[in-house]
Amino acid sequence: MDFELFTLSNGIRIAHKRTTSPVAYCCLMLNTGSRDELEHEHGLAHFIEHVIFKGTKKRKAYHIMSRMEDVGGELNAYTSKEETVIHATFLKQDFVRAIELLSDIMFHGSFPEKELKREKEVIIDEINSYHDNPAELIFDDFEELIFPKHPFGRNILGSKKQLAKFTRQHISDFIARTYNTDQLVFCSIGNLSASRLIKLAERYLGNVQPNPRRFNRLTISEYTPRHKTVKKSTFQSHCILGTTAYDLHDPKRIPMHLLNNILGGPGMNSRLNLSLREKNGLAYNIESSYTPYSDTGIFTIYFGTDKADTAKAIDLVNQEINMLRNRKLGVLQLSKAKKQLIGQLAIGAESAENLMISTAKSILVYEKPDSLERIFKRINEISASEIMEVANEILNPERISTLIYK
Repeated sequence: MDFELFTLSNGIRIAHKRTTSPVAYCCLMLNTGSRDELEHEHGLAHFIEHVIFKGTKKRKAYHIMSRMEDVGGELNAYTSKEETVIHATFLKQDFVRAIELLSDIMFHGSFPEKELKREKEVIIDEINSYHDNPAELIFDDFEELIFPKHPFGRNILGSKKQLAKFTRQHISDFIARTYNTDQLVFCSIGNLSASRLIKLAERYLGNVQPNPRRFNRLTISEYTPRHKTVKKSTFQSHCILGTTAYDLHDPKRIPMHLLNNILGGPGMNSRLNLSLREKNGLAYNIESSYTPYSDTGIFTIYFGTDKADTAKAIDLVNQEINMLRNRKLGVLQLSKAKKQLIGQLAIGAESAENLMISTAKSILVYEKPDSLERIFKRINEISASEIMEVANEILNPERISTLIYK
């Protein structure tokens, strides 16, 4: 059964898919992330995602934590560059409990001062942990390299100095400006009729005052490739090669996903893994990734290797890139690549939580769910010429930036 859609009078969109499973899922996805912060708000979106669990007008932090866990459920949240998401997993008989709790957390936070102070310490520990992991830190530093002086280039966690300055007023101002009802999707999957779900949504979400978005996101300036080497006290060199790429509205994003999967996707048979790890033993971990956003995208290739092997590893990466730019995939190669990507997507969609979150994202971006059948059809239509065209546009050596921890 497909998702059934409904829009509340305040602009909040509702999507529900009925299943027969005893387990149910729901989320509130807000089209607000770290890119929507003003310069003095760096890290505020993520901070709010933490402290909304620390108290509401009728619940203390312990009661929020216990509300779902007392019935065996789970409650979690995350912040990205463009979204803030609260989601819950629970037994089907606890739908009311879950919807009411998510609504209370999202719209009725009390932000007690003692909890703000305590949670700042927690996030400082999170920042310190991140700085202890160069394989993660390098991605943030790379985004800063290619998106200088833009919110996209700032890491999501923020800085210790800025974190210390945040007050309840900062939180209130950010929520008033960016927690817009027309930028919010409630999505659920579970054994509940759509009519019942809509009544619950009307009850717990329909009374929220309309707050349409009145600002436009800061546009991305023209991309200029940059190259940087940073001295680090690490056993390995950590390296990223990458560039900007297609946004969420570009028809070439799906061929780009296929190209990424061929080059350095999660399969052990990706070209980069076969070259650097299997054939040459230069890297334990080598991967590429492509992330499209609303008005830009980012493509990266990451690996860690012995410091003496850095130049050789980069050369091998460039060989694989040049092969995709200059040699069309054969019929069998292309067919296998399509089947692999389709299989990965189909398996991922078997996770109801993944399906729920991807559906909410699709509604935010495209105003409707994007069916797997349509995506599979588009993948099967991709030609070898399209792959080569995308490779030459995105993987052009003149567009590639590099960041090396050495």
